[in-house]
Amino acid sequence: MEGMDLTGSPKRHRRERRVRRLLIAMAAVSLAVSIAIITTLLRESATFVSGLDFGDGNPLWTLGWFPRRGLFDLLTIVGATVLITLLAMVVAAPLGLGTATYLSEFARPRARSVLKPIIEILAGIPSVVIGFFALVWISPNIVQRFTDASVFSMAAAGIGVGVLTIPIIASVAEDAMRAVPKHLREAAFGLGARRSTTVRRVVYPAAASGIVAAMILGISRAIGETMVVFMAAGAVGGSLRSFNVLGPGQTMTAAIASLATGSDQVVGEGTAFQSLFAVALLLFLMTLVLNIASDRLVRRVQERY
Repeated sequence: MEGMDLTGSPKRHRRERRVRRLLIAMAAVSLAVSIAIITTLLRESATFVSGLDFGDGNPLWTLGWFPRRGLFDLLTIVGATVLITLLAMVVAAPLGLGTATYLSEFARPRARSVLKPIIEILAGIPSVVIGFFALVWISPNIVQRFTDASVFSMAAAGIGVGVLTIPIIASVAEDAMRAVPKHLREAAFGLGARRSTTVRRVVYPAAASGIVAAMILGISRAIGETMVVFMAAGAVGGSLRSFNVLGPGQTMTAAIASLATGSDQVVGEGTAFQSLFAVALLLFLMTLVLNIASDRLVRRVQERY
């Protein structure tokens, strides 16, 4: 073995260096785009704040969100976003986790091989389809049948966003539960535990980090949803401050979409155009905080085997 050249083929080394440079360039482009987006949001948001007139009161604390008339009540759109997200998670969390539990622990291999791809396909349904479904079916057949809600309501939008979020939670949580080592289940069965007890006492704790990640991903998806709330929640031109889920409301994403719809020139009073960037920056900060908190929570509950 002495004297043998172990450096490898020069041609292979050149190819690996080219691939490495290509990957570095791609990462640099992604970083540059992210920096450009954040810089634009900060600059335009600063312009928005500096252009507000605080002499006659706080324009960020008014009767509602009507940017074309100079009324920028952030609590209106933030409150609607939080309410619809909570409603969506009330629908998506139990159904998504239940679906994941069935596929992982109770379904036979043949049933799982059929149902799993179907659930993943459901995750790819365009949100505009779910929005139309929420407007023409969920609202009259579920929300209005049991309440005195209007045709456009945050309740219908919340249920629609929940339906859209179920496949995401189910798919991610099911993958996390399937990753739990089989010998943990077998040990529980050997001690006489029933399957439901094993799932509750062994599988859920062992897959807690993945389940939490699925829930956080679902929350992020619900916060960032646009078309469902744009179509089903109503109030596309603006919204009075209201926390009644049976009435119309406008979320942060819908506020951006409604103000920018129909033209590349946002028409409105004063800094209406810059308000789009301020709302986008606030949405970005909310998502960032949520991701940081979820990362710490996942690290805390993560199990190692």
